[in-house]
Amino acid sequence: MALTDEDVREILRLIDESELDELRLEMPGFNLHVRRGAAAPVAAAPPAEAAITAPMLGTFYRASAPGEQPFVEVGDEVEPDTVVCLIEVMKMMNAIPAGVSGRIAEVCAENAQLVEFGAPLFRLA
Repeated sequence: MALTDEDVREILRLIDESELDELRLEMPGFNLHVRRGAAAPVAAAPPAEAAITAPMLGTFYRASAPGEQPFVEVGDEVEPDTVVCLIEVMKMMNAIPAGVSGRIAEVCAENAQLVEFGAPLFRLA
């Protein structure tokens, strides 16, 4: 049985309304791991082939609104507090900081697509 985006949103809503701190759901072809609280700290200087990864499951957006300029483009320098994208979870937009310093080498995620926890969003040079 495959889960739809709506199924995932409903699971996240239920978790948000519960007292659970963490949930792991594993099915053939689908893994979901949700942890309440802040993302783990990321090293300030990226190693070679570093990536900015999704700190949560949700819909990835490169810009603040349709038609707006993306937060970052390939070649842009970022600092740990530079907002690089938004991830929407349950109709809430979450600004995602780079967490590291570096230069954007590649945009790995497709705009307006679902990304999983830990999925690479950007690769750094």
